[in-house]
Amino acid sequence: MSPEVNDAANDDTCGDPGTVRPGGRTARVRAGGGPAAGDALAEHGFARLDLADVARRADVGKSTVYRRWGTVAGLVADLLTDMAEQSLPRTETGSLLGDLRANAELVRSTLADPRQGALFKAVIAAATTDPRTAESLHRFYEIRVAEWAPCVEHAVLRGELPKGTDPYEVIRAVSAPLYYRLLTSDAPLDEAAGARAAEAAAAAAKAGVYA
Repeated sequence: MSPEVNDAANDDTCGDPGTVRPGGRTARVRAGGGPAAGDALAEHGFARLDLADVARRADVGKSTVYRRWGTVAGLVADLLTDMAEQSLPRTETGSLLGDLRANAELVRSTLADPRQGALFKAVIAAATTDPRTAESLHRFYEIRVAEWAPCVEHAVLRGELPKGTDPYEVIRAVSAPLYYRLLTSDAPLDEAAGARAAEAAAAAAKAGVYA
């Protein structure tokens, strides 16, 4: 029996490709396919991402990859789900500025990483033309912003921020200048850039801009 047929016999996938999180053989395929997809996406971009290449990199049968994800968009959707769930949890320092600096440093260090920065550029570019990738990217950011929003809520309770401050807008304000720098300039994504992003968001929030 060929490896691809054997994969089919042991696969426990159900539901739409790229939307389920089963265990067993599929979990192992998924675990190998995610990093392989990320490597290929970072190297070649969305337009040249090929499921057969991902299968080769992950050392699994091509039919297994096609059955698991169906399309490149399905694979990217799964990849973004994994990235959101595996990102580091929020840091709470006891102060708004400390928390926002921790958030900014997490975003900055991710985008400054050669592989991760290239991967995000590729996904963001793909999201402008592929609806499913756009939906997956939106969901990724919803998860990450929601993870850090309690830092702002706690700052409101401590009296650091005006009542009614929108925690989601504050967290988005931290990341925005870092993504802008990644996508529009060759300026370094250094620690100073992260600190400025956090300080600007904190200052605006304290001034009531997001209330």
